[in-house]
Amino acid sequence: MIDLRSLRSDFPILDREVNGTRLVYLDSAATTQKPQSVLDAMDDYYRLHNSNVHRGAHTLAAEATEMYEAARGRVAGFIGAQPNDLVFVRGATTGINFIAYGWGLNHLKAGDKIIVTIMEHHANIVPWQLVSRITGAELVYLELNEDYTVDTSSLEGILDDKVKIISFSGMSNVTGALGPIKVLSDAARSVGAISVVDAAQLVPHTAVDVTDIDIDFLAFSAHKMLGPTGIGALWGKTERLEEMEPTEGGGEMINTVDRHESTWAPVPHKFEAGTPPIAEAIGFGAAIEYLEAVGMDVIEAHERELTAYALERLSEVPDLTIYGPKDVTLRGGAISFELGDIHPHDIATILDQDGIAVRAGHHCAKPLMQYLEIPATARASFYLYNVFEDVDALVVSLHKARELFGLT
Repeated sequence: MIDLRSLRSDFPILDREVNGTRLVYLDSAATTQKPQSVLDAMDDYYRLHNSNVHRGAHTLAAEATEMYEAARGRVAGFIGAQPNDLVFVRGATTGINFIAYGWGLNHLKAGDKIIVTIMEHHANIVPWQLVSRITGAELVYLELNEDYTVDTSSLEGILDDKVKIISFSGMSNVTGALGPIKVLSDAARSVGAISVVDAAQLVPHTAVDVTDIDIDFLAFSAHKMLGPTGIGALWGKTERLEEMEPTEGGGEMINTVDRHESTWAPVPHKFEAGTPPIAEAIGFGAAIEYLEAVGMDVIEAHERELTAYALERLSEVPDLTIYGPKDVTLRGGAISFELGDIHPHDIATILDQDGIAVRAGHHCAKPLMQYLEIPATARASFYLYNVFEDVDALVVSLHKARELFGLT
C-alpha cells in the first residue's frame, strides 16, 4: 500500500474539525486543498516582491516578472510543453472559451461539425453551443458504452471533412471515466480537424505529455491540483495559437496601437490582456513543484489503490448505485452515486454532520444527467492527501443515512 499520510501535515485545513469531528475532505474534483508551500509562495510575492510584470524598469518589477515567467516555465514543463506555448488563463473554462472564440469563430462556417461527448462538463459544451449559434456549425455528441466510457463506434458514421473540432474531457468529473484521447485525436487528425482536451480532471491525477498524446489544445485549472483559484493554463501547438485571434483586448497583449488598427504581441502574451494573476501564477508554480516532488506516478498509484478500495467498500452499502466504470484502469477517483431514493443533497447534509465533505448536484453536467435519466448524484472524489480511513468514514456515514431514511 502506498501511504501518503505523512503529507497530510502539509495541508493546514486538514487539521480542522467540522461539526465536532475531523474533516474528511472528499470534494477534490470541485477544488483541492492547498499545501503550506503554495500559501507561502503567494504570501512571499505580496510581502517582498509585489509589482506589476513586464512593464517596469525597477527592481520589484524585474523580480515579479522573473517569478511570473518562471511559473509559466514550470507549468509548461509539467505537461512536456515549451513556455511560449502556454497561456495563463482564469481556468480550464476560460481556456476552452478562448479556443471557441479565438479559433472557432475564425474557422467554422455553416454546415461544419463540432464533436463532443455526452459526459462533458458545461465548460466544454456551452462555449461550442454559443459559437455554433453564431457560425451555423452543428454540435454532434458521442454517447457512452455500458461501462460509462465513451462509445467511439459511431465515429465512422459522422467523421468526414465537415468535422472541424473534436473536443472532449480527459477524465469525467462525474463518472471518473477516462476519455479516449488517442482514438479521438487520431480521428480529428484523419479529417484535418483540431483536437481539444478538457484536462481539468486529468492533469492533476496522472502524468500528461502533450507531445506524446499529439493533440492541438489542452486546458486545465490550478485549483484542481493544489494551486489557487482564478488561474489555469491553455496549451496549444504553436501553429494553432498563431491561428487564433485574441478574445480580450487591452494592455499587455499589443505590439502597436494606432487610432484604427492594432497588432498583437507574440504568443503567449497576445492572449494575456491586462494585469495577469501574478500571485496566483506563482502559487500555481509552487503547486507544480509540490506535485513533482511527490511524483505523479506515486500519486496515480495511490489514487488507483484508494479508488479500488472505495469501490469495494461502497459495494457493501445496500441500495447504493455507482455511476462510473468498475475497472480502475478506466477511471479516476471521482465516484458518483445514488443511495436508494434519498436525495443527493440530503446525503451530503448527513455526511457533513459527520465532518465529511462531498459534492451533490448535477456537477455542471446536465446533459449527462439527462442521458443517465437521473436528476443528480452525490460524489466523493479523492486526491493524494486522502487515506483509507476517509473511505471507511464515508461508508459508516452512508449506513447512518440509510437508517435515518428508513432504508434498513
